[in-house]
Amino acid sequence: MSENRGEKDARILVIEDSPVVSLHTEDLLRDEGYFVVGPAYDMAAATDLATREQVDAAIVDLNIRGEKAFSVLSILKERDIPFIITSGYANWSMPDEWQTRPRLQKPFNDQQLLAGLERLLTEKATS
Repeated sequence: MSENRGEKDARILVIEDSPVVSLHTEDLLRDEGYFVVGPAYDMAAATDLATREQVDAAIVDLNIRGEKAFSVLSILKERDIPFIITSGYANWSMPDEWQTRPRLQKPFNDQQLLAGLERLLTEKATS
């Protein structure tokens, strides 16, 4: 995989347990020219995809079927894969390790998600 891969052909891992949100996110990303990996609807699938798939960035719902996705975030961090954390909870507390990571409060709009994703890919390409 090329380090200078343009964002529009990037492989994006989607970890989201809501079918409505994941389908919308998939459609949005595909319409923008991204390749969608997943989505992962549960922690087993999320862990598997985060561990074995070649991806350029990820969009990770913090709460997957009642479980916090911190273990998946750790896998992505170890693999140097940038990610955006999403959550529908109004006052979501985060461990210090994840405080500086990009976050989006649900419901977010399409432009917020796309801008955050493009920022992640640009930062990865220049680092």
